[in-house]
Amino acid sequence: MKKLKNEKEWLKKAIAEGVKYGEARGAVEFESTDSAHEKIEYIYRLLVHDKVIQPIPEDQISQKAMRHKLAIWASKKG
Repeated sequence: MKKLKNEKEWLKKAIAEGVKYGEARGAVEFESTDSAHEKIEYIYRLLVHDKVIQPIPEDQISQKAMRHKLAIWASKKG
């Protein structure tokens, strides 16, 4: 897994965009008490379900891998 330049910034943007995406779709309503870990996992699974991003193989799924995948998604989104 190649490190993305400014990965933390891209991850923040991915979480913000993912929250907007999920709420606009009517699939979820995030609470202020939801942890970043929960948001990352939910957004990742929603984007995979909607075929927006390619899934990570089940045996390789981890919080780090999901963070990386979302950061890449945000960087490509612009």
